[in-house]
Amino acid sequence: MPAHTAHSAQNGLWANCPDYITNDQWSPNSPNINPMDYRVWAAVLEAYCKFKTNPKTIAELKEALQVIWGNLPQGPIDKAVKDLDKDLVSD
Repeated sequence: MPAHTAHSAQNGLWANCPDYITNDQWSPNSPNINPMDYRVWAAVLEAYCKFKTNPKTIAELKEALQVIWGNLPQGPIDKAVKDLDKDLVSD
């Protein structure tokens, strides 16, 4: 769960989410933390930007993301996995 910086959000998260990550522990823009997530979510975002409809509710957003996820091409995902394996071996 990403860190949120508003005090009210932090207090609510501390009270309700035992796995809450504080903002000084979170590095939201680093592709090195999990390159697989970084690449896959970049592809999801790109597809979302091209999506034909603009979801107006959470249910519509979930449905749109399920359609996008189901239509992601497997080739780039396989390449990301292969590249990640190669990076892990070279470290």
